[in-house]
Amino acid sequence: MLKLLNYQILRESGYKGYLLESAPEKVLQFGEGNFLRAFVNYWFDVSNEKAGWNGKCVLVQPIAPGLAKLINEQEGLYTLYLRGRENGEKVDRKRVVSSVSRCLNPYEKADFDAMMEVAVSDDLEYVVSNTTEAGIVYDPACQLADTPASSFPGKLTQVLYKRWRAGKPGLVILSCELIDNNGKELLKCVNQYVDQWALEDGFKKYINEDCTFCSTLVDRIVPGRVKDPAEVAKMEEANGYHDELIDVGEIFGVWNIEGPGWLEEKLPFKKAGLNCPVAPDVTPYKKRKVRILNGAHTGFVLGAYLAGFDIVRDCMQDDVVRVFMNKMLHDEVIPTLPLDKKDLESFASAVQDRFNNPFVDHELMSISLNSTSKWRARNMPSFLEYVKKTGNLPRRLTASFAFYIAFFSNDIQELNDKGLVCRRAKGNEYVCSDDRWALEFYYAHKDDSVENLVHAVMTNQQMWGQDLTQAPGFEEAVVEHLKKIRTAGAYEVMKELV
Repeated sequence: MLKLLNYQILRESGYKGYLLESAPEKVLQFGEGNFLRAFVNYWFDVSNEKAGWNGKCVLVQPIAPGLAKLINEQEGLYTLYLRGRENGEKVDRKRVVSSVSRCLNPYEKADFDAMMEVAVSDDLEYVVSNTTEAGIVYDPACQLADTPASSFPGKLTQVLYKRWRAGKPGLVILSCELIDNNGKELLKCVNQYVDQWALEDGFKKYINEDCTFCSTLVDRIVPGRVKDPAEVAKMEEANGYHDELIDVGEIFGVWNIEGPGWLEEKLPFKKAGLNCPVAPDVTPYKKRKVRILNGAHTGFVLGAYLAGFDIVRDCMQDDVVRVFMNKMLHDEVIPTLPLDKKDLESFASAVQDRFNNPFVDHELMSISLNSTSKWRARNMPSFLEYVKKTGNLPRRLTASFAFYIAFFSNDIQELNDKGLVCRRAKGNEYVCSDDRWALEFYYAHKDDSVENLVHAVMTNQQMWGQDLTQAPGFEEAVVEHLKKIRTAGAYEVMKELV
């Protein structure tokens, strides 16, 4: 029977990798899940090794059930596997991460007190959070005297108030939640608690001037736990210890931080060689991610599924689908974006490696969820800006719109509680999942001619917020593509465009 991972067991197993057993606790981190451990804690761990940062992270469970007990039993240690492709080569890297000192459950009185002790520490410099999209919310039921306040912004206000009362300097707060302007939204919630709890003007000045709330954009796919017991057993046999907290992420990672110029030098990441640009505004980087990474998915996945593919990786190993996607990104999307072209080309080139990850079976049908709103948010802006800038139609983005219509109208069988049931040329039925009104629209138009269907879709204001027939030649081109998809197949349309 393998023993549980800890520092002693690592020494006994002959582990030769980097470890830092003790260091000042410089980070208070709200969130202890797979993503933060595969991303933020990994980055601080690499910073300890490569930049001599010499710091530890104290983790805090945002909600009562959590991983504190397991993390503490393993002395903060866990095994991280970063897997995927890098420069076309298959990569499978293993690292025992030692940047975590302990994990607190603030719903237990002793751990709440410990969190408040960390709050007034001279070593503390940063607060990091990822409390899910629902975490940054103002709950007026929270009170200053709660132990703890139930909401994350409430807990953060308690921590910062304790620190201010102790006369300690302000902190840098790095929000990683997947919402727009996460740092600004968090600061807004904290200010609401300052007002609700009638706290001192001096504290409000401290929050808004001495502390630095940063909006950030994180980018790393983290599948998390390994689900196959046989694979876990094989990993542990190779490691020589039992690990309840094995974590898995893709090899690619970038952390864009919105903050003042001095922050890039203060953070250890640049010195450690990590991809962490600090800029006055992360909006262009968000646009880069949405238009290139997410837009690539929505741009080719529906057509590829109709062409008979099921997994993203298989698409990247097909010359036609892969080249279709790359031409769409490099020729039609990148010219519309307001960032350095070399940076955009590098980001787009990495997309192919990320989608070709040999360790992740990313199903096309899972990406197809809510494709109406996805095409509007991810692809329509690139389409419209390309037309405005060049006066021409972007050929692959135009085809992607035809793929979208074809996916929701391909041999419609029925509309039921699960969604709109269609059938593809491969012979199998599939279920389109989207807003109910969108599914009802396609079902209502299932007997339309191609011309009438395309016109009805393009003029649907609820779908697009505008009339897409106003783009010169767009309607005619989509009609032509849709007819060919229905006769020759989506693959033939892609082949013509590569």
